[in-house]
Amino acid sequence: MVIETLTIHVKEGFADQVVERFGRKGPVEEAPGFVDLSVLVKKARWGEEEVVVLIRWESEKHWKEWERSEPHLEGHRRERERGKPDFVLSSKSSVYDVKAVKTPS
Repeated sequence: MVIETLTIHVKEGFADQVVERFGRKGPVEEAPGFVDLSVLVKKARWGEEEVVVLIRWESEKHWKEWERSEPHLEGHRRERERGKPDFVLSSKSSVYDVKAVKTPS
């Protein structure tokens, strides 16, 4: 399993806009190997908020296929055309191999 994280720092009061964007239905749900997507909001610090998007994939192969897929690339093209919203302070993407998982007994 692979988890992709997207960490987004936004101006205070704008986390809900990021949650709404990643919470609505999109093409990723139809991608082969997609497991789930979670959106987390860190408790607000003065002046900014942190939103973390976790996307779980069955395998690195599935994640790479999504990264190269037309729906994913088209989404990024649209984002570039619109430009980064002024409330986004920074963003960072990372990918992790899952090495251990615990589930309820």
